[in-house]
Amino acid sequence: MARSSLARDIKKRHPFASPEEEAYLNLWRTFAQFSEGIERLLRQHGLCGTHYNILRILAGEKAGTGKGLPALEVRQRLVTRVPDITRLVDKLVEMGLVSRVRTEADRRVVQLAITAKGDRLAKKLEQPVTDLHQRQLGHMSKQDLGQLSMLLEAARRAANE
Repeated sequence: MARSSLARDIKKRHPFASPEEEAYLNLWRTFAQFSEGIERLLRQHGLCGTHYNILRILAGEKAGTGKGLPALEVRQRLVTRVPDITRLVDKLVEMGLVSRVRTEADRRVVQLAITAKGDRLAKKLEQPVTDLHQRQLGHMSKQDLGQLSMLLEAARRAANE
């Protein structure tokens, strides 16, 4: 059987232990390459991927309800789970992109909202991020992208069982 491009790329001398291993390593390698592009783009604005994810969540909430969200709700919506959202939010607050307020009803709840500056940055990044996604995946048909998404969702479901 011909060696896969992944095997050649990582200079693997022996066959993969299983198709699952090869698929996993392909997924990992692709994620790493895609991450480099978004991290490079966001770094120009002093952000990491999770910072941007927080801004997108809060911008979407502002567009929907005009209100912010409790920090724990934001944490649950993140694409990549993080154990400590406080440190990430601290930087966004310091940059003036997010506001943080303790609610009167329950002082334990920290409400987060995007600021006008944060909203402007989120909007400014929309097109460059869309362009990046297009460069990374635009060569695939809508049908292929749908199939890819379906396969990835199936893999996540199985991983959560």
